[in-house]
Amino acid sequence: MQVRVVNVNKRYVGIAALDDVSLNVEPGELVALLGPSGSGKTTLLRTIAGLEIPDSGKIFFNDEDTSEGRIQKRRVGFVFQHYALFKHMRVMDNIAFGLRARPRKNKPKESEIKRRVMELLDLVQLSGLERRFPAQLSGGQRQRVALARALAIEPSVLLLDEPFGALDARVRKDLRRWLREIHDRTGHTTLFVTHDQEEALELADRVVVMNKGKIEQSATPDEIYDEPATPFVFSFIGESSVIPVQVGNGRATLDERVLELDVGGLPDGPAQLYLRPEDVSLVTDGSPGIPGLVVSTRRIGGMRRVTIECGMLRHRIEFDAPAENQIENSQRLTIQISGGRVYGAGAEGYETERLASSATSDFKWAKAEGWPT
Repeated sequence: MQVRVVNVNKRYVGIAALDDVSLNVEPGELVALLGPSGSGKTTLLRTIAGLEIPDSGKIFFNDEDTSEGRIQKRRVGFVFQHYALFKHMRVMDNIAFGLRARPRKNKPKESEIKRRVMELLDLVQLSGLERRFPAQLSGGQRQRVALARALAIEPSVLLLDEPFGALDARVRKDLRRWLREIHDRTGHTTLFVTHDQEEALELADRVVVMNKGKIEQSATPDEIYDEPATPFVFSFIGESSVIPVQVGNGRATLDERVLELDVGGLPDGPAQLYLRPEDVSLVTDGSPGIPGLVVSTRRIGGMRRVTIECGMLRHRIEFDAPAENQIENSQRLTIQISGGRVYGAGAEGYETERLASSATSDFKWAKAEGWPT
């Protein structure tokens, strides 16, 4: 099933939760809607599901306009963050609920329902637990039941809203791999909402990064990470540092030191250099570079994350060094910048916007994202 979102707008109390959003999801594709709270990702998912009606624009399932159609006609499977299981029903009855709730003419025979439930229990690796109640299951098991219930109705599209948000980190990792395997086996067109960039990059065929009701970039995980289209995408995906530079004659300079970076067609003048830790390396052989003063170090796995201040304005840059390097605070080091991306003056990324926004603005956006509950 192909899903097409065409110029969709949705406002809550004057706030644009979706601002002229267009998106194509191809049949069998697994797409992540990624963004901070208030970016519009959940509103977009709920609009596709039919839980919200757009103020303007269209939602197509294949060539059928479903913008104002009943939810039941869309045959959408929806998985909520907090499972939304019926506490008084056993696992098998939770999974069978959507089938038993169908009008009589469309309801399968009870023998067929039971066969379908047992197949799904096997698919989600919960065989033997069909007679348990939700309270007798772990969080990961309850989320599997919720997915099985969504799959029971043989949905045309599967939608998941922060499906692992209520689980601890280890269970999340295990279920991410499991969901990808389930998707590959069933081939459903699937969209899931997350604010976890690692989750999106690991799971999805395509990542749609949203910000303030708009799509900033829609691309493969590799393209999102390696070729961010905007400063927001660069700063939201992965870890980054931002330092002011000067562009002149097709080159970027930091405190009059020329950086061997592509500045594209940027005009001469002030600009901003966005860096990831892997774009910076420690100089250990006496080669020229940028001197700096260590302000902090911390261990991250097999590496040591180092923050230094450099330049006349004491710009802070983070990079990784081998864990065995004995680097201490206040130590003087020299670094080289070999990568990164230069954006024009005034370009704002996620951290800049987040810190500049007021508490009132944040509240309004968060309310728009979850409205109505």
